[in-house]
Amino acid sequence: MTPDSPVPYRLTRVGVVMTPEPGNIQEAEGVLNPASGRGPDGELYLLPRLVAEGNVSRVGIARVVVEDGVPVAVEREGVVLQPDRGWERGADNAGTEDPRTTWIDALGLHVMTYVAYGPLGPRTAVAVSEDLRDWRRLGPVLFRYQDDLDMDLNLFHNKDTVFFPETVTAPDGSEAFAVLHRPMWDLGETKPGQGVRVPAGVSDERQSIWISYVPVASVREDLANLTLWEQHRFVAGPEFPFEAVKIGGGPPPLRIPEGWLVLHHGVTGVIDSAFSQQQKVNYAAGALILDADDPSRVITRTPEPLLAPETDDERSGIVPNVVFPTAIEEIDGRHFVFYGMADSKIGVALLERTD
Repeated sequence: MTPDSPVPYRLTRVGVVMTPEPGNIQEAEGVLNPASGRGPDGELYLLPRLVAEGNVSRVGIARVVVEDGVPVAVEREGVVLQPDRGWERGADNAGTEDPRTTWIDALGLHVMTYVAYGPLGPRTAVAVSEDLRDWRRLGPVLFRYQDDLDMDLNLFHNKDTVFFPETVTAPDGSEAFAVLHRPMWDLGETKPGQGVRVPAGVSDERQSIWISYVPVASVREDLANLTLWEQHRFVAGPEFPFEAVKIGGGPPPLRIPEGWLVLHHGVTGVIDSAFSQQQKVNYAAGALILDADDPSRVITRTPEPLLAPETDDERSGIVPNVVFPTAIEEIDGRHFVFYGMADSKIGVALLERTD
């Protein structure tokens, strides 16, 4: 496979699996962008972002109802994470947002990355669980300093973080857990007047997908070291028209014969403010294939989206024109992708090979 080869996958809409529950104050501003996983009971669960009035987000849990091998609905079972820590709450904001969960067999744990919307804005945090219900916070992520970047990544807001399900070989040759993330280079979002700053060697100021690593040996010594990320590398930036503003990662990478399949979102339009609910953007879903041995290297990618906002549910909502994939699960031998629809509902699409 070469960079000119097509990504041999397509996404086909199946339907809407979750909409806000009438009268539920925790869902007044939408249900969206879920994580997912299999519980100890073998059932499939979504962990949706539940948004209350005032844009305050919690992480819920809902069992997926499957009929004839297809997800068709959910049954709510409560809330598993809410912004009840000081660093998840600001003076006028709070949130545990956009969870991604990866089952990491080497740890025997579900590992969740989520956005803690705290005093200084959005910050990535990590939590772990054996059963998807009881989550142990490991705390906010810390980026080890890397001199060749001439920049401290801890200065920046960061979103769209997700762990790989298997260990990989890090740039230094060690066995490591790998994680994708999206640094946000505008320091003016935290301290007005600082402007956009980028690491050494980065010429494109648009937000892009990066990868960092966590040595397996350090995590075996102390599970909390899952929050200490190092050996940071650029993976992919905006390249095609549907990604003109920025790109960011989606569900956990899926191992395929060609390497790692990464579904991502590409954004066009105009972003008003990093913290406002956007009204002038378009989010579509594309795909990258990363090298199996070196997941910082892109083998090929989609020049056009696999899924773009076309239905009424995707085009009309809290943030119009959004398709935002965040979870992928196998059901009866087929893979289904769960995605946010206009920041209001949760849809599902079938992922299929085209060759």
